[in-house]
Amino acid sequence: MDNLTHSLIGAVLGQAGLKRRTGLAMPALIIGANLPDIDAACFFWLDGTEHLGFRRGITHGPPALILLPALLAGALWGYDRWQARRGTRPEGRLPLRLGWLYLLSLFGCLTHPLFDWFNVYGIRLLEPFSSRWFHGDVLFIIDLWLWVLLGFGVWFSRRRERAGKSWRWPALATIAAMSLYIGYNGLVTFGTQLVWALDTKGPSTSKAIADPVRIAAPVPLAFWEREFIVGAPNRWFRVEAGVPPIERNAKPITNQPCAWPSAAQLATGGTQAEAFLFWSRAPFAEKAPNGSVILRDARFYDPRARGQFSVALPKVQCRPPAPLP
Repeated sequence: MDNLTHSLIGAVLGQAGLKRRTGLAMPALIIGANLPDIDAACFFWLDGTEHLGFRRGITHGPPALILLPALLAGALWGYDRWQARRGTRPEGRLPLRLGWLYLLSLFGCLTHPLFDWFNVYGIRLLEPFSSRWFHGDVLFIIDLWLWVLLGFGVWFSRRRERAGKSWRWPALATIAAMSLYIGYNGLVTFGTQLVWALDTKGPSTSKAIADPVRIAAPVPLAFWEREFIVGAPNRWFRVEAGVPPIERNAKPITNQPCAWPSAAQLATGGTQAEAFLFWSRAPFAEKAPNGSVILRDARFYDPRARGQFSVALPKVQCRPPAPLP
């Protein structure tokens, strides 16, 4: 998910009462909820799509989720001691309890991979032990409804706190509402997958593919709908957002498909193509305006988009793909 969502999750957990466990509990929860995204620093040394092969990996895996909270707790402890030596430590701050500081940092960190798993982008939960991608397909990567829900819950809780009123229950109610919202979205995704799997009269184009991959992708704002992507590498079809998907006709993901490049042709893309293919869940080849090949991913396909979710192979000429049986 985006970092605003991660931050709001840390904040609502603090407002639910966890911030009273120790001094600097809120920074531990909010920073911890964002800390695995320290891998974004890779943009300083990686170019183009190379970041796709690095992000949501090593800093989101088990060793990092144990080590990063310890570093955060140690940094917050040191900051508190530094302020105390300078005489600038706020009088109202609770005493620091290092055990709780680590546990809250850990709790914040653990929420991060959970919410990253909820979208179609995916996460490598087991790095460095396994590079397998996990995808929940439950929430759109930037969910405005979560922003509104979490933002209002944190604001209302803090408002009541400043007024000297009971302030934990608005945050607890927000967490409950968020859980119901995520649960509902999970049921929509599961139900969409189930309906499609049981459909025996599906579009002949997608039925011609043996053992197809089915992706029920959440869409912006309309959280009750799913855009359905079905197919196999370089043979993808899309069903426009709607429920249920069997009432729509599957259409090819692109009107200008290319045959999948050979290993030698893919090698001309260098580390850019290597990183893209490592990350891609639904890759396909499309014809570029100059007749060469562009590698894209059906989950994030926009014919007008350039850059982070596509790789150009300018030295490879597009050839028509073999027809489906």
